[in-house]
Amino acid sequence: MHKLLWEPNPAQIEQSNMYRFMQYVNQRHDKAFGRYDELYQWSIEAIPEFWAAIWDFMAIRASQPGERVVDDLALMPGARWFEGARLNFAENLLRYRDDRPALVFKGEDRPVRRMSYAELYQEVARVAAALRACGIRAGDRVVGFMPNMPESVVAMLAAVSLGATWSSCSPDFGIKGVLDRFGQIKPKVLFTANGYTFKGKAIDSLGRIADILAQLPSIEKVVVVPYTEAHPDIEALPHAVMYDDLIAGSDGGELVFAQLPFDHPLYIMYSSGTTGLPKCMVQSAGGILLHQMKELVLHTDLKRDDTIFYFTTCGWMMWNWLACALSTGATLVLFDGNPFHPHPGALWELAQEEGITVFGTSAGYIAALQASGTRPGEDYDLNRLRAVLSTGSPLSIEGFEFVYAHIKPDLQLASISGGTDLNGCFALGNPMGPVYAGELQCRGLGMKVEAFDENGQPVIGRQGELVCTAPFPSMPIYFWNDPDRQKYHKAYFDVYPGVWRHGDYITITERGGVVIFGRSDATLNPGGVRIGTAEIYRQIDPIEEIADCVVVGQQWKDDVRVILFVQMAPGHELTNDLQNRVRAAIRANASPRHVPAKIVAVADIPYTLNMKKVELAVRKVIHGEPVTNKDALRNPEALDYYAELPELQAD
Repeated sequence: MHKLLWEPNPAQIEQSNMYRFMQYVNQRHDKAFGRYDELYQWSIEAIPEFWAAIWDFMAIRASQPGERVVDDLALMPGARWFEGARLNFAENLLRYRDDRPALVFKGEDRPVRRMSYAELYQEVARVAAALRACGIRAGDRVVGFMPNMPESVVAMLAAVSLGATWSSCSPDFGIKGVLDRFGQIKPKVLFTANGYTFKGKAIDSLGRIADILAQLPSIEKVVVVPYTEAHPDIEALPHAVMYDDLIAGSDGGELVFAQLPFDHPLYIMYSSGTTGLPKCMVQSAGGILLHQMKELVLHTDLKRDDTIFYFTTCGWMMWNWLACALSTGATLVLFDGNPFHPHPGALWELAQEEGITVFGTSAGYIAALQASGTRPGEDYDLNRLRAVLSTGSPLSIEGFEFVYAHIKPDLQLASISGGTDLNGCFALGNPMGPVYAGELQCRGLGMKVEAFDENGQPVIGRQGELVCTAPFPSMPIYFWNDPDRQKYHKAYFDVYPGVWRHGDYITITERGGVVIFGRSDATLNPGGVRIGTAEIYRQIDPIEEIADCVVVGQQWKDDVRVILFVQMAPGHELTNDLQNRVRAAIRANASPRHVPAKIVAVADIPYTLNMKKVELAVRKVIHGEPVTNKDALRNPEALDYYAELPELQAD
């Protein structure tokens, strides 16, 4: 049984947006719901009524409402949402146009920049006018190769106000990684900064942009934002113009928001691409707007007086998710750089200075913070902080306990999980509910999430595949360059026809929470018993001699054996005594089947650019199979440590 760490008091519950929405549903549909589980059950049984209530509760701005909410819930995929509706995503994010702060930007070692909602609207209008003058029309692709800075948000909003489709990569992507993505979708305009900062160093982007442009002939205009220097030299870039010159002489005037169908393409997002070319997932303006507003307003309880931060880059879906918070009128804090520069408490210093109320990050960051010995609650004034969000990988029980012991005892810790595919979550926070260590609070409203056992049957209290058995509006409308929908179908629907199989291994608890055990394609099968990798990681996290680790299954003598690779903390070695302690902890707290057959020290652990461990790539390397797209990795050289290890050739 997981330990209870926090629960909201009655006043917190009644002041939450979730409670307000529940009362709204009660009145509208003559219900008497008093608990989240009752509201959730209704939301998956009365799906059209639920999404209609979301549309109205969120006051979606549209020039035409839809004729009906959904045409056929039996179509999975293929259901059409809000047919006949006409709206614009950017118009819904720019509904506030006053002097309250919209964006706060902090770059490494740089003064804070601020932009009000009025200034944001005016800046978007100016960029939109310039893009229109460049010939950008609905359906064109506009892309960003940018740090997480205000101009990135402005460029996105300007593009989608015209009906263009936005896509972005983080500036730390390599040339091939960018071409693998943008090369497929053939954008017309590219926004880039001249560089970005990391650990106190300015890193040039323009050299890579020149190489990218040589292989990206679709680009008609490159817009360069000066960041690491005031007057960068852009002469070597064809079709390049400085950002200020692009918008010079234009006040933008009133924005004219293109009114487009609900399923008009808004974003193109990418799979990690570690097993081949990244899949290009096209997402709809209406679907993403409804889904993200539901998560921000209800599950995150975001209000106008909140200040929300998420540690993310423009290459991770959490950037898109954070941008949608503009629709609530809250203040967004953007950050570019290393979260431990110039010291491990850098982001908490920012939280203190800006009065951050919702602090979003990754499980990996929380683990690294814990390992660094930082105690944010003791070192900084976090009086305004009311919620911490964590995603990217399962947050360990020790991570949960660290947040409450050393960040703040009275806050909502929402471990959230979903995917780039839906630009949102399957399971996440509930401001009306308790927090238990190691457990996501709830399944998201309107998301018919179940755990399927090996026979494809739903189970409670047992591990199974995360599936979604009913359509939802933010499903990709299609994959790019996939005319017969084969890639789309194979990605989610080949295993269980008519059911979305997400690829995570989970347990749905008796009380409705969710425990994530890792990717199901990385699930270990020693002796034919399925084991989630997160179960092993949870036992390693408290061991201070180990800085990081990755666990995979190795084919061995007609079976699978568990191999644990460990990166040692500075000053420590992998001794026999330490190996025995690791095995004892895993045996006692997981099971004998979880105990690794081999524990091997390596110099580094490979991660994707979005900071997810690449268990599949490690598994390929130890079996002598090629890893086809190392450009999707943050540290591809790390894979070299796993090739032809003598320890893996013996019993």
